[in-house]
Amino acid sequence: MKNVILTGDRPTGKLHLGHFVGSLTQRVMLQNSGKFEEIYIEIADAQATTDNADNIEKIRQNIIEVALDYLACGIDPKKSTIFLQSQIPELCELTFYYLNLVTLARLQRNPTVKQEMKQRNFEKSIPVGFLTYPVSQAADITAFNANIIPVGDDQLPMIEQTKEIVRTFNNTYGKTLVEPTAVLPENETCCRLPGLDGKAKMSKSLGNCIYLSDPPEEIKRKVMEMYTDPNHVKVSDPGSTKNNPVFIYLEAFVTDEHLKKYLPEYKNLEELKNHYEHGGLGDVKVKKFLNDVLQEILAPIRKRREEFQKDIPEVYKILYEGSKKARKVASETVNKVKTAMGINYFEDTELINYQIEKFQKNK
Repeated sequence: MKNVILTGDRPTGKLHLGHFVGSLTQRVMLQNSGKFEEIYIEIADAQATTDNADNIEKIRQNIIEVALDYLACGIDPKKSTIFLQSQIPELCELTFYYLNLVTLARLQRNPTVKQEMKQRNFEKSIPVGFLTYPVSQAADITAFNANIIPVGDDQLPMIEQTKEIVRTFNNTYGKTLVEPTAVLPENETCCRLPGLDGKAKMSKSLGNCIYLSDPPEEIKRKVMEMYTDPNHVKVSDPGSTKNNPVFIYLEAFVTDEHLKKYLPEYKNLEELKNHYEHGGLGDVKVKKFLNDVLQEILAPIRKRREEFQKDIPEVYKILYEGSKKARKVASETVNKVKTAMGINYFEDTELINYQIEKFQKNK
């Protein structure tokens, strides 16, 4: 069996640091590992309509933003197929077939969907498309025979639901679909970065993000305004690093090389944390260090993005060619699914011959 990756993002805004540590860096690493025969990266614009049906322009404008972020972070269209979900109608067809394999109660129990419904105030009036988007994700994954799905931990319920759909289909119609495996970031801190406000995960919809394309002065402003330990009023006060966004970000991004370069008085991050926890280390100094680290990481990404921005038609060409390639593969999967279900009527010579014989006998 081939090793195939599928992953992607909704184009509802530019990508941020949560995407970077939660998936983008891992995607680039996997892409360049040479261990995977095929890699598909989806811009899930169709899925984005499930809670933006009245604001399609938001999706239209952000498709190119997401594509630029992909390219700037190192996604190589020669190694990975970047495609637009809406340009693959076969995904809608698969979704329709899979909907018959899932109960309403099962969809309502999905913890990720429940949490996102609450965030969007959908509890009393939820669009059907939003409730069923885990089924759409199952269609995306199985359409490309993907067996490796890089995700954050909040997406694990989605992968589990895809597995259930695959098992149900295979048990009902014969082994046809590939069961996927979720791959989490190695650094657990990277699974879910908190927002700058410390109240929730970093989210485009909540506006508590540092975007990969933010200019240096904007990054600095956001870092210096980050929430920290409210009880750490004076430098001499002991501070808590637990649930402190600044230190969570440091755990996600800082290396020993960063410490040597910007804070050589500390051998490692643990020493810095111990100093803060025992008192004598101010928030401003820690935030300045975090800013230095983020500026170093994001500067080359921002520079590459600016280069790709100079030729937007070429970026659209990459999306067009990727969508064309992806549709060919998805079409082959739909044919396999319809054959397994027995609804490939015009290619089913056995059925046609049976009907011929049946009616000849009745003459």
